Amino acid sequence: MRKVYFDNAATTQLRDEVIHCIAETLKNEYGNPSSTHSYGRSSKSLLENARKEIAGYLNVSASEIIFTSGGTEADNLIINSCIRDLGVTRIVSSKIEHHAVLHTIEELEKMHNIKADYVDIDVSGQIDYEHLERLLSNSSEKTLVTLMHVNNEVGTILDLKRVAELCKANDALFHSDTVQSVGHYDLDFSEIPIDFAAAAAHKFHGPKGAGFAFIRKTNKVQPLIFGGTQERGMRAGTEAVHTIAGMAEALKISYQNLDEEKAYITDLKGYFKEEILKAIPQTKFNGCCNDDLKSTYTVLSVCLPIPPEKAPLLLFQLDLNGIACSKGSACQSGSSMGSHVLSAILSEEDLQKPSIRFSFSIFNRKDEVDYVIAFLKDFIEN
Repeated sequence: MRKVYFDNAATTQLRDEVIHCIAETLKNEYGNPSSTHSYGRSSKSLLENARKEIAGYLNVSASEIIFTSGGTEADNLIINSCIRDLGVTRIVSSKIEHHAVLHTIEELEKMHNIKADYVDIDVSGQIDYEHLERLLSNSSEKTLVTLMHVNNEVGTILDLKRVAELCKANDALFHSDTVQSVGHYDLDFSEIPIDFAAAAAHKFHGPKGAGFAFIRKTNKVQPLIFGGTQERGMRAGTEAVHTIAGMAEALKISYQNLDEEKAYITDLKGYFKEEILKAIPQTKFNGCCNDDLKSTYTVLSVCLPIPPEKAPLLLFQLDLNGIACSKGSACQSGSSMGSHVLSAILSEEDLQKPSIRFSFSIFNRKDEVDYVIAFLKDFIEN
């Protein structure tokens, strides 16, 4: 059976260079980076070089990068610390954030009695910037705005600098889940006055279990995990040196090849859109995928004209035919619940139809697109 992987927004294939880097680190750099002997110092040097390299891509200080187990931990660290340490009593977010953010806000509402407001969203998944400005200007409470840069389900892009400047003008803190954009877009945090960001290595061809939080040094926050003094006291526990080295290597390669790979994947996504409309003209695209400035080049969310009686079989049949993709996000695809993102932006009519997220990487090819579209056409017509 042929196998095709179009679920890169969920996780990506490791690059060969990253696998080699991880293996070499496991073999040769096994010292505890907190140890003072030569083995420990060697591991510590590798760790700090990785931190410095990652910071360089964002144009920030190495001390502002805290290594975590991934985006979810980074989001939790940042949002919880804002409430506990920075006096935040109000959070402004959107209903289409990742659950790492939404569920954290829900828990904080229960635990700390904070107030949560949600900015309006249009049918493409774009926030209403004027509504955000009203939410910020009409309140004197200490506020944290948390809005993701690239939506993981429909690919809509937030104007990161516009929101950051709006927050700064209204004395609000700004956190963005940049899990889907780090490694895919140039982000210069010396030019964008953002306070916090989260990233995960496995979204840019690095290992799972590695990520980082960017915390601007003007914001003095405390750890969530206590124990040793690792990560400058911000995250206790022996660092996984091999995964951090792999993350730095993956990010380095991603940015070295950014323009070339972006052009390749953009062309592939465009080809998918053209071919599926030829084969299945009633197809709709969720989000704002026809505007390259407002939609990421790696994600395409497709609403398919499939009758309700056949819809439940679609993902099962896709998998039987070796095609990996997601119904909404991977975090939702194993659940009987519908996508909270699609529920927020689609009409009742379109919510009755199956929506599938296809997400692309440099490892995909046009013949794979042809295979997927041929399957979908056959599934709908027979």
